[in-house]
Amino acid sequence: MAKISIDLSPLQKASAWKPAEVVFWLLPVIAFFLFPKSLALLSQIAITALFALSLDLILGYAGIISLGHAAFFGLGAYAAGLLAKYGWGDPLLGLAGAAVLATAAGFISSFLVLRGSDLTRLMVTLGVSMMLYEAANKATDFTGGVDGLQGVEMKPLLGEFTFDLYGKTAYWYSLIVLFLMFWLARRLVQSPFGHSLRGIKQNVKRMPAIGTPVHGRLVAVYTIGAGYAGVAGALLTQTTQFVSLDVMSFSRSAELLLILVLGGTGSLYGALIGTAVFMAAQHYLSGINPQYWQFWLGAALVLIVLFARDGIMGFLNRLPALAAKKRGD
Repeated sequence: MAKISIDLSPLQKASAWKPAEVVFWLLPVIAFFLFPKSLALLSQIAITALFALSLDLILGYAGIISLGHAAFFGLGAYAAGLLAKYGWGDPLLGLAGAAVLATAAGFISSFLVLRGSDLTRLMVTLGVSMMLYEAANKATDFTGGVDGLQGVEMKPLLGEFTFDLYGKTAYWYSLIVLFLMFWLARRLVQSPFGHSLRGIKQNVKRMPAIGTPVHGRLVAVYTIGAGYAGVAGALLTQTTQFVSLDVMSFSRSAELLLILVLGGTGSLYGALIGTAVFMAAQHYLSGINPQYWQFWLGAALVLIVLFARDGIMGFLNRLPALAAKKRGD
């Protein structure tokens, strides 16, 4: 009896997990056992990686430049913190509330941000972020102002897992949320919707001619990216049980852009790798020289940008071609 083979569509083949990806996601599991005293840092890396992933969705795939993405991160952080402070300390409820608030803010602000050129978008995103930052600073009775939001008490995750001092629950919680959000983003960018975003980024004038609603696509991905950032902000609040005004600062948005440049945009994994390298270097260099560590970190970033075009992921993607060329020589 002849076997009937069903050929997968190109999109299904592209969505299949590669061995290198499986190995990549095993590394955080191994890190839990290798660095048990650095779980707080590892949790921060996972949270920042999710934040960087949210910006990669709108910048790397849709080409929307933003200098105020920390606004959505901060909204998510304050939403989770306020829910916990006033008796709604369930972590999953906090994530949902943060996602809803940040997504709504992203949808509303998208109609301002997506008008005009890249320079206009930069100014509008920066302006929106600055207004929210000052609003949080002035509303001291509500947000705590410069003193931060205190009194955040988180309930055990799923009623069973308490956020312990060693950071074990926080690490696994952050890592699992990062993986699930990454899986959703991966499905998104490999769908027809994701391919249309790539087309918009490459040639925005051509896409309407083939029936793509450009503005609707940009509004959708900007809204999704804002929701992702809100979830990352909520994770930070829940794992530290504190919210500082810094969550909405310009420096956090600028640092996020550096991470994406370092890791490479438009690949999702570039956001994760860039975050890990950036935060590990920051932690290591600040331990060696607490006063001048930013100089060495800046020098390392300059060298990487000069010699690794398109970031670390761009360099890794070119390795097979370079190896084949070397064998041919």
